[in-house]
Amino acid sequence: MQQRKWTSKLYFLAAAIGSAIGISNIWKFTYVAGENGGGAFILVYVLALTCVALPALIAEFVIGRRGGQGVVRSMDVLARAEGVSPKWRSYGWLAVTAVFIALSFYSVVAGWTVDYFITSLTPDGQVSDTATAASNLSNMLADPTRMMFYQAVFIAVTAATVAFGVKNGLEKMLGWMTPGLFIILGVLLGYAFLYGNMEKALSFLFTPDFSTLTPTIVLMAVGQAFFSLGVGVGVLMTIASYMDKKTPLIRSAVIVAAADGGVALLAGLAIFPIVFAHGLSPAEGPGLIFATLPVAFGQMPGGLIFGPLFFLLLSVAALTSAITLLETIVACLEDLTSMSRVRLTIIASALLWLLGLLTVFSNNIWAHVYPLSFIPLFEEKTIFGLLDYLVSNILMPLGGICMAVLAGWGLGKVSLLDELQVGDTLLFRVWLFLIRFVVPAVIGAVFLINLL
Repeated sequence: MQQRKWTSKLYFLAAAIGSAIGISNIWKFTYVAGENGGGAFILVYVLALTCVALPALIAEFVIGRRGGQGVVRSMDVLARAEGVSPKWRSYGWLAVTAVFIALSFYSVVAGWTVDYFITSLTPDGQVSDTATAASNLSNMLADPTRMMFYQAVFIAVTAATVAFGVKNGLEKMLGWMTPGLFIILGVLLGYAFLYGNMEKALSFLFTPDFSTLTPTIVLMAVGQAFFSLGVGVGVLMTIASYMDKKTPLIRSAVIVAAADGGVALLAGLAIFPIVFAHGLSPAEGPGLIFATLPVAFGQMPGGLIFGPLFFLLLSVAALTSAITLLETIVACLEDLTSMSRVRLTIIASALLWLLGLLTVFSNNIWAHVYPLSFIPLFEEKTIFGLLDYLVSNILMPLGGICMAVLAGWGLGKVSLLDELQVGDTLLFRVWLFLIRFVVPAVIGAVFLINLL
């Protein structure tokens, strides 16, 4: 087995930030914020990121560094060293299962971003009306061969990175891709400032209208803060297991959470000025990125350059997350088998591609197949809809609750203080209270509301 350790704190941060920042921060955050009134939603999002997601992230880092292995084997280590129940191994398998299913459909959606980037470089990729943009999106979704190709390209790049290991694969790719993501976002932000309606975007994003808030929207904002960070399914735990004792855990968690929330807000500032400048609606839903923005770029000065640059940003964000997702799967398998990393990566990637076909076909040849239509809650959900529901509404919340309970109640105070490198101070007690009571309660509420 290859040595799995970060060679510097910066590489660890590049991996953790790259993992946290994915399509969800740019695509989902903007359309969910747009659909739910902007400012008030974002205020709740920031509060949830600070009071729920950050304490949970610190807890996951603690468990990861304490366990020092993949997510399943770490549970075995903690059972021996910390006296936690061996049954926590079940949580490890739940986490890896969630990651595997999520990456199978994530790679398909990521393939769309690669497709749009390539297409936007051609004359056919430039559109100036909503009908053409909608038609382009429909044509892509209706073509399974095209989707399968870009899905395969994305998985192949991800697999090639992971196969080379931590030092020669993850560090070399994430070491330049994560900073590159911020550079691209900065360029797009400058473009939005020059050619978009920044004043209206700032008002929309940062002037809260509390009349728009409902309990469901509050829990949606909390869920976006928690799950966009990727807490609870062992990915950040795996990354933290490669961290040395000299890396300041709390400070690292604060940096990662701030980067995660910062990218979401900056993405909003890069996208909404362009939307408002062209009289388009911010409440376009999932089509905001793939059907609405191409129209705006097609009408704006420099759109031939900045349209492709935007989809390059999405592709890079998708890839930085996918690399750490696949690393979580491969690291777990590497701990439990004697097979080489290269072979494990190839096998895992092939299975991911095959499972991803369920998502591909759910958009075309199986678009009207509803396997659980006899259950009212699932009567209009395709196979992809069911997989997404399973991961987003069941496995991730359960994983988040399990992780909080393990850190808050399973590990002893001495172990927690040792990993956090702090004294038994008021700040530590506040964090312990949050992770023991607040985080499980809030995620439990999100879990229950999603089941209704």
